[in-house]
Amino acid sequence: IYLAMALIKNKKEIYPVTPTLKSILQRYNRYAPVPIEYDQLLRIENATPVYDAQGNDTLWQTVFYRQDEMQQIYMSLKKIYAQLKAYGDMKLMEHLQVERIDLCTYGNTKPFRLKVVNTINDNFDYFYIKNADSSRIYGLELEDILSPNKVSYLVYEQTLIEEHIAGIPGDEFIKHYLTEKTLNKVRILKEFIKFNERCLIRLLGDMHSSNFIIDITPDFEEVSYRIRAIDFDQQCYEGSRSIYMPQYFRQNEPILRLGYKEMTMETVRQYQQEERFLIAKRVKISINILHQFINHMKKRHLAPQENVEQLRAELADYYQSKSFLKAQSMGEILEKSLMLLFLRKQF
Repeated sequence: IYLAMALIKNKKEIYPVTPTLKSILQRYNRYAPVPIEYDQLLRIENATPVYDAQGNDTLWQTVFYRQDEMQQIYMSLKKIYAQLKAYGDMKLMEHLQVERIDLCTYGNTKPFRLKVVNTINDNFDYFYIKNADSSRIYGLELEDILSPNKVSYLVYEQTLIEEHIAGIPGDEFIKHYLTEKTLNKVRILKEFIKFNERCLIRLLGDMHSSNFIIDITPDFEEVSYRIRAIDFDQQCYEGSRSIYMPQYFRQNEPILRLGYKEMTMETVRQYQQEERFLIAKRVKISINILHQFINHMKKRHLAPQENVEQLRAELADYYQSKSFLKAQSMGEILEKSLMLLFLRKQF
């Protein structure tokens, strides 16, 4: 059944920020001028590969610029970090310095990763600068509205700035943590079921283990787990329903195997319905901003027409709801998916 990865056929198109989207982002303080833009960071003088602790190439490169430009670039990046974290208050950033600029050599948005270090205590943080893609912006905003997680990002022209989402990468968690004696199998599987439901409802695709992190929090005598998406490029794009369900990715299968003995279909349905109830509450709380984003998405071409036709047919069959067949865009499909949250029928 692990077909989701194979169903992602082509590299996704990047959809630019439109004037209407810019206006919405400005209204909600997501849009602000920044001192340096993505394209300016591409004027690289030199680069060296970044290797992990085991000596493997990470496919990131540490990049360098002309010596006479470096100081200005680093100061501009500090200002962006201040905008992202402290409303632009540079007084709070005097003890920070940019230690490294890395460029990812794969992926749609080819992001820059900036490492910021506190010179007083050597604590550090990261943030990212990317080529702005409307799909990703919609994905970030839907994450902020519909999930239990808050995300911080800024947009300026065709530049996107994102905060770093801390946690254990899903593939590393599967490799190193699943065999630990302290692992609570029921809790991690419960969280995965809820994560799977969130992705399907808000149409976030491609959530294999490299595209989410797991946050572990001590909870009395146990631990709790939170799965968080970290890649939002595949928001409302693919045509196959399976791509919006993390359970269908082979990379995630070790997590599913944990709970075969502990979970019944009744329990699974309970967790799914709990998540639907929570998302419905979030929809009600943020209905105004959600309405504006979805209305804009409904009018935009965000995926090939064949993807729209395939997804609406598959969701109509999955939910036994012919209303999906009337959808003419990915935004309309998303709207109908969210409307189902307010029906009493159990899925």
